[in-house]
Amino acid sequence: MTPSPLLLLLIASCAALEPASGLPWSQEHATAASLAGPPGGTRSVVSRDYSLITPDSRVYTGAPGWSKASVAHIVSPAFPTGAAFAMFIAEVPAGGTCAPAPAGHSRFVLSLRGEATWKTASGEYPGADVNTKKDVYAFFPAHAPYTCEAKTHTTLLVYEKRYDGDKAGDDMPQVLSGEVETSPLLDVGVEVFKLRKLLPQTLAYDFNVHVMDFYPGEYLKVREIHHNQHGLLLLTGEGIYRLGNDFHPVSAGDCIYMAPYVPQWYGALGTNTSRYILYKDANREPAIYAGAHTSGKAGGCGVGCSAGGGGGGSCSATAND
Repeated sequence: MTPSPLLLLLIASCAALEPASGLPWSQEHATAASLAGPPGGTRSVVSRDYSLITPDSRVYTGAPGWSKASVAHIVSPAFPTGAAFAMFIAEVPAGGTCAPAPAGHSRFVLSLRGEATWKTASGEYPGADVNTKKDVYAFFPAHAPYTCEAKTHTTLLVYEKRYDGDKAGDDMPQVLSGEVETSPLLDVGVEVFKLRKLLPQTLAYDFNVHVMDFYPGEYLKVREIHHNQHGLLLLTGEGIYRLGNDFHPVSAGDCIYMAPYVPQWYGALGTNTSRYILYKDANREPAIYAGAHTSGKAGGCGVGCSAGGGGGGSCSATAND
């Protein structure tokens, strides 16, 4: 039985915990989450059409080609409906290195903590080297070779997707980087949240990454149902997330996967601004993914996985598109 929204509002309002200091980013949130319930209890949920994975449920493991690093896979094609992308969090100690994305895959990274240097192959992308630190992001297209080394203990949020270049024409995606705070705010129509899109809105890019801010008490006006998939990390704040017919209290550090057409809605609570970052497939007709989500296969995969196909449905347009 699903708890009433009122009960969940009370739980979320009372459950805010300050993370421990002096720990890596992921450990801070895991420490806070571990105090929030009885032994063995968790807010994490995995269903056919969505998942909520809290910090206390994440399992870190080594990854092929990465040195000294450990990764926690959040989204992969292994989900019941399949996922057309991969999402993971990587902890890379100073001196650790990152392997590039699998062949044919684009990669987006956001630094949650620490500093790292990303170098593209000399001669092919002159001047495209990137230094990431907290709240700095970088995008590496599928055709761009690169290396990465952590200067300090670094925590990375990573999205990867098999690149669909059929509709891109001659417009090839480029190595990009920037700071979240300096990215322009976009018009959101009837909505009240603040929206930033971190990648260009052109056919060269087959997904985008959004950063959305809600002041306490603000919420989505549209109860969204659309074909696009999402992989979300709540960076700050707390609130209530509707996923399907369920209402979940969420707080900073929580990750959510949303399959095509799952009903979704967010309302911000507490005293701090809610900020989340999410992956969203974009700039491609959903018909190209026909059948993928009934077969359980997906067109994107990530570090340590492999899949073929795609995922999707029909189309809707909101300020979040």
